[in-house]
Amino acid sequence: MHTPLIRLQNVTFHYPHSDRPALNQVNVAIQEGDFVLVIGPSGAGKSTLLRTLNGLVPHFSGGRIAGKITVAGHDPIAEGPHRMSPIVGLVQQDPEAQFVVDTVEDELAFGMENQGLPQTVMRKRVEEVLDQLGIAHLRQRRISSLSAGEKQRVAIGSVLTLQPKVLVLDEPTSQLDPQAAEEVLTTLRHLNQDLGLTVVLSEHRLERVVQYADQIIYLPALGSQPMLGKAEEVLPQVPFAPPLVQLAKAFHWQPLPLTIKEARPFISQMDMQRALPRETHQPGLRREYNPVHVEAHEVWFNYNGVEALRRVSLRAGEGELIALMGRNGSGKTTLLKHLVGLLQPKRGYVVVHGQDTRRTSLETLIRYVGYVPQDPSTLLFADTVRQELEFTRRAHALSLAGVQSWLEKLGLTQLAELYPRELSVGQRQRVAIAAILVAEPPTLLLDEPTRGLDPVEKQALADFLRAQTEQGRTVILATHDVELAAACAHRVVILSEGQVAVDGPTREVMSQSLVFASQVNKLFRDPRLLTVKDVLEALGR
Repeated sequence: MHTPLIRLQNVTFHYPHSDRPALNQVNVAIQEGDFVLVIGPSGAGKSTLLRTLNGLVPHFSGGRIAGKITVAGHDPIAEGPHRMSPIVGLVQQDPEAQFVVDTVEDELAFGMENQGLPQTVMRKRVEEVLDQLGIAHLRQRRISSLSAGEKQRVAIGSVLTLQPKVLVLDEPTSQLDPQAAEEVLTTLRHLNQDLGLTVVLSEHRLERVVQYADQIIYLPALGSQPMLGKAEEVLPQVPFAPPLVQLAKAFHWQPLPLTIKEARPFISQMDMQRALPRETHQPGLRREYNPVHVEAHEVWFNYNGVEALRRVSLRAGEGELIALMGRNGSGKTTLLKHLVGLLQPKRGYVVVHGQDTRRTSLETLIRYVGYVPQDPSTLLFADTVRQELEFTRRAHALSLAGVQSWLEKLGLTQLAELYPRELSVGQRQRVAIAAILVAEPPTLLLDEPTRGLDPVEKQALADFLRAQTEQGRTVILATHDVELAAACAHRVVILSEGQVAVDGPTREVMSQSLVFASQVNKLFRDPRLLTVKDVLEALGR
């Protein structure tokens, strides 16, 4: 066995003012050329572990660190992020946090300029990265004009131009649609297999990436000892897993399949046609949800002359849960902002609970519609989680008595007295949802609500949202997460270039799409089977 490219020996780290270690006596060895996946629940220390590799922890975070870290013969603790940047390229969860200049091409060149590379080298590397990530058409665009997914790819590109020995990515596909995510992961696999680049990434959407991993590092909880091993060794011992692996565990498939191709031989032994009721063979007709809470009628909108929405019409009724899906930049966020009154249509109209958004103040509209944006931090400013919820209740003249109940419903009781901005991304997401829901709006709009959520939290969110619709609340969520949509949506609306391309019942839409199909549906190719739960119920499990 060769000397590991990366080694952590007895590494313990405490954040400032914390008595509980974020990392506790961690020992990890990664060989050069490995593709390593770091998994675990939100707040378990995944981001902390990744940031030790280039010295952001402890140089940027502060805190106390002990133990030894070696990366390609360098000591990140001693050398710090600047000297480590040509060796370890880090792409953070929030791509905007690492942008420095205005345009895509300038951003790709910025890191190389800091390293003093010749102009000819910089031009060549910029062209290579533009082609590798499929973003050549964005080269002259202002970064502020890009969609979230486009920004993520530019952030990856800005790191790749330095040609580091180790590429570290913190949830790189969390803001990407399924096709864009596959493109990025294919690129990472190419960099890993063809160029020998060592890749270390954390990811919650395991179904996208487990098949690429040479090794998995599983962090069970904050300060816990990690488990290391191959995917087929680690995943059976993890309390969450991709749908395919969940099925394999339920039916004792061996060897453990990680891809649809590997799982197909197992389902040939299952008589699913006999188990499934015939009357549900065809997807059900659209159900009418009345009364209508939200209606957008032939809405047009443009940003600086570029059409973002084109004749979009949408109706959402009481108790309905709609998943807005589509490629990055297709108009999902723009539509949500229209439904809460943050944007006004250039043509057409939006009516929310009888209120025309063109003639109604935002203060009035938010009594009826709660909106949780992609970045939960924009909603968080109080000193504790509890105070966030209390502020919202006071602003809506509601009793503070309901705060504790909402903390419990969203699993935030243990975080109630903590500072929201120091929580993990997934924890901040839950706090932001709670801070809006505590006002008890009859309609809830969520923009990428599973960003940063671990699989257990995501399932809890799906169950919670379905429970909210059963109480009459309307929920519209923009998401790239096909598994979330399969688990909870009544209806799927797919946007394409600012237009409604598809609008129909979830089973019908998802079973007719290759890109937006769930993993279970891809395996069985049957509209009656979208989730693991569907399969288990059909077989009486």
